[in-house]
Amino acid sequence: MIAIIDYDAGNIKSVEKAILFLGEEAVLTRDPEVILSADGVILPGVGAFGDAMDKLHAYKLVEVIKEVVAKQIPFLGICLGLQLMFECSEESPGVEGLHILDGKIVRFPAEIGLKIPQIGWNDLRYPHQGTLFEGISEKSFVYFVHSYYLQAADESIVTATTKYGVTVHASVEKGNVFGCQFHPEKSSGTGLKILQNFIAVTKKA
Repeated sequence: MIAIIDYDAGNIKSVEKAILFLGEEAVLTRDPEVILSADGVILPGVGAFGDAMDKLHAYKLVEVIKEVVAKQIPFLGICLGLQLMFECSEESPGVEGLHILDGKIVRFPAEIGLKIPQIGWNDLRYPHQGTLFEGISEKSFVYFVHSYYLQAADESIVTATTKYGVTVHASVEKGNVFGCQFHPEKSSGTGLKILQNFIAVTKKA
């Protein structure tokens, strides 16, 4: 069973639908017992960094998420969920993230001359091809919607990048922790394969 953390963020139902489509049980929940008994946990979301952290604190989910990671339960952050895994974001100065991983979220610089937010399909490069991309060729396209992007402190955890005026750390992996800045649930067959690879990880854990 995959627990999908429900903290009133946008785009959560589409992740649930994708997991169900792949034949796996999915539960939208903020119940600590359900989350901690799951085979894998997904933190999806679209919205503002500060508002999201407020909700996670209000629902007492911050410590639950940290316990998931400590217990080596496979954990996947998607879009805003990836950003929340890091230390902080320029979107919400002074707000501390989950800080599961080291790094910060920064705004695309205006001088790149590209439309912000980035909305659309971009291809991926694999500086260190990770578990989520097994069976997926480099230069595959996935769907992004974001105005801020990750700068991971340790580039060895970066498993995929894309270019949008700057190099975007598009996916990370460290131990049982995974993150995608893009939306696998909206990335057609490639995205479904990424989610399938995550489900495979949960079966081995």
